[in-house]
Amino acid sequence: MTAGLKPSTIELLKRFNRAFPQFYEQFVSSEIQLQNLRLAYQLYRSQKAIIEVKPEGNRSALHFAYRNQSFLLSDIFGVLAAYGLTIHNLSLYGQVYSPMLVFIKLVVSRSGQALTHQTADNVCRAIREALAGRFEVEEMLTVEFNLNSGLKQVETEFYVDPVFHLPALLIEADNQPGLFYKVMYAIWQEDLLVVNANLLVWRGRTRLILYLLGPNESVIPEYLGQKIAEGVQYRLLVPDGVNESA
Repeated sequence: MTAGLKPSTIELLKRFNRAFPQFYEQFVSSEIQLQNLRLAYQLYRSQKAIIEVKPEGNRSALHFAYRNQSFLLSDIFGVLAAYGLTIHNLSLYGQVYSPMLVFIKLVVSRSGQALTHQTADNVCRAIREALAGRFEVEEMLTVEFNLNSGLKQVETEFYVDPVFHLPALLIEADNQPGLFYKVMYAIWQEDLLVVNANLLVWRGRTRLILYLLGPNESVIPEYLGQKIAEGVQYRLLVPDGVNESA
């Protein structure tokens, strides 16, 4: 893929890739690396979040690029839940060094079909408004979901990945409405930054592995990671705002 590129572009790509975790160049295809570089340049020129929805067969692909912040995923997945979208696949590549950009691709559908042009426009606009603080995701979601109800059969585990050399949080739960939003909301409450993600949906269960940085983009020590795993599990089983003594 890089064979036909100018030497200057190849050098720029190498410098760009140094901001990502060590595994990025080894495990991420050169096509995706170049796509992320182009999105970064587009982001640099516009100084606004890149939010695009494109057809992908009988589904739609949502592409997102912006500076990584702990609330981003909560807002994005909240909007998707509010519009009743099904998430089929997730790709997320976040930088661990300045400028801390994140590149996300979500394959989604609505009622088993690709999004209409109108729905795609509405989703992009809602995400942009949520990031600007003008769209209250939680208020819209309360119409569709009981956000005070916990998830069922939630398991969490913290470990340091021996290949990626990053702290990782494994979350596994039964497939339920609003699942992804509730997970990402819990991650935001713990002030964690997601820099890579793996998703597997199988036999009614969702398995999500999130590679993380701690508060202020710090490395998470193992003793603290275990507390984070317990904290996320508790938040998912007993969401914030539910009084146990009630």
